[in-house]
Amino acid sequence: MNFNFDPNFVDNLYEFKKKAYKEHKLCSLFFEVTSRCNARCEHCGSSCGDFIPKDEITKEEMIGVLDDLAEHYDPTRIMLNITGGEPLVKKDLFEIMDHANKLGFPWGMTTNGFLVDEKVVKKMEETNMKTVSVSIDGPKELHESFRKVPGGWDKLVKGIKLMQKCPTIIDLQVTTCVNKKNIDLLEDIYQVILDLGVDDWRLIEVDPIGRAKGNDELLLDGNDYKRMLEFIFKKRKENPNIRFKYGCGHFLGNDLDIALMGQCYFCFTGYWAASVLSNGDVFGCPDIERRPELIQGNIRDRKFSDIWENEFKLYRKIDRTSNKKCKSCDDWKSCLGDAFHTWDWDENKPNFCVRELFKEDYDKRDALVEKYLKTMERLRKEEKAKKGVKNKKNKL
Repeated sequence: MNFNFDPNFVDNLYEFKKKAYKEHKLCSLFFEVTSRCNARCEHCGSSCGDFIPKDEITKEEMIGVLDDLAEHYDPTRIMLNITGGEPLVKKDLFEIMDHANKLGFPWGMTTNGFLVDEKVVKKMEETNMKTVSVSIDGPKELHESFRKVPGGWDKLVKGIKLMQKCPTIIDLQVTTCVNKKNIDLLEDIYQVILDLGVDDWRLIEVDPIGRAKGNDELLLDGNDYKRMLEFIFKKRKENPNIRFKYGCGHFLGNDLDIALMGQCYFCFTGYWAASVLSNGDVFGCPDIERRPELIQGNIRDRKFSDIWENEFKLYRKIDRTSNKKCKSCDDWKSCLGDAFHTWDWDENKPNFCVRELFKEDYDKRDALVEKYLKTMERLRKEEKAKKGVKNKKNKL
């Protein structure tokens, strides 16, 4: 490998994670403002629909959480991630976000884009929305079929183009949930990205949660995964003007994680990140299975700050997702049982394991890293040579 890790690298990484669990500095809060949605996505981790739950969190309750956060923490250092359902079906959303903005919170939104129009973009600007993530899961026909929204494609494209003109949005990201139905169409989706002028594209696998759990028509196998990663590396080489991202995903090995994400894998839930669900429950990340023992309280009964400081004990254990097999694995100190949201609590095992995914080809994934690093080194040398020639011409 070209990564020459310090002999103590893994142990130091493990100690760093232990310290992070102990300090639990809130950096990211997911606000699930509604579980209602105008789409019926096949892979939805929350199985959202068009029903209106009686216990949906109100504007006043959300503002109360924001006031509590601003009182106890520095709001400028906590990113609010607005999710759903589809956040834009909540009629008073921008009244809430106007209050958040005035308190100093940076915020962004995940949306399917179908409801974005000129009026919505104007409100985004007025409330100082900084980031937005929009999903594109295939070319027009596949995307509409996958999202169960006939005629939604044109609305999505219009919404993206409108948001690209919003002066407060510093990052418009397209996210593609890679699955067996679109793994052969990544080049076609790439062309859509080019046509839209998007410069931030995140690819992430469909996880075995929500509607996708146990759905072999969607879930990737080891070969599919390899193809997805090779596609990301290939496109980074071909087009440096687009940020091709993976994640936050799963542990794939320290070398591959650094090559893909620029850092080692780290599941932040419960110590850097939390969520307030649409019924007021305080939780880890929204994609986690909503089991009673994982819910830490409710903002209708206690202040969020009180729950954050005094609960989340399970989340902050270094071996929170572990079993005998995991702890005896060579990757344990780096992986720690992989992602919290795909841990099988009934069987006490990970639903995703990189070693089981690649099996006998596990060590062969190193070739992906080697190929990528050699390519990037060559590109750096070429760029340096170009600058050298340019500087000589300028001197002349």
